[in-house]
Amino acid sequence: MELGLAIMGLAASVGVGLILLIAGFEKLRHRILLPGVIANYRLLPNGLVAPAATILPIAEILIGAALIAGGWPLPLLLAILLLILFGAAMAINIRRGRTHIDCGCGRSQLRHPIGWSLVGRNAVLATLLVPRLWDAPPLGAMDIATAMVGGVALYLAYLLCNSIGALLALPAAHRR
Repeated sequence: MELGLAIMGLAASVGVGLILLIAGFEKLRHRILLPGVIANYRLLPNGLVAPAATILPIAEILIGAALIAGGWPLPLLLAILLLILFGAAMAINIRRGRTHIDCGCGRSQLRHPIGWSLVGRNAVLATLLVPRLWDAPPLGAMDIATAMVGGVALYLAYLLCNSIGALLALPAAHRR
C-alpha cells in the first residue's frame, strides 16, 4: 500500500506540475489580459492586481517545474496552497453569485466560467499531492516510469475536462 501511495503521489506531482507549468506559460503568453482576470475576482485591492499578475505566472512555472523535478516538500506545500487559494477565490465569487467570470486557468482560447466543479477539481488535485508529503519507500525505475505516465495521464485528463467544461459553458449557438 505504501508503494502504491508513493507512486500515486509522484504521479500527482508530475501531473499537477505539468498543469501549473503550462498554465504559467499560458498566463505569460496572455499577460496583457491577466490583470483583468485577477481584478474580476474582486478579492485584491487595485494596487495589488498588477504585482499579482506579474508574480503568479512565474510562481506557477517555478512550482510546476520543481514538482516535475521531484522537489520536496516546499514545492508540494506551495502547490497545495496555490490550488486551495484558487479554489477559495472561486468559491467566494460563486457565493457572491459571480459565476460568469472566467476562471483564469490558463486556457485563454476557451473561456471557462467558475463553478463548484472547478472548486472540487482544485480540492482533488491538492488532495492527490498529500501522499507525496509522507515518507515513502524507494521507487524502482518501473515505479518511476509508471508514475510519470500516470502524471501525464492526469494532465491530459485535466485538459480534457477543462475543454469539455468550457465548451458546455458556451451558448448553444456557438457550439455548432
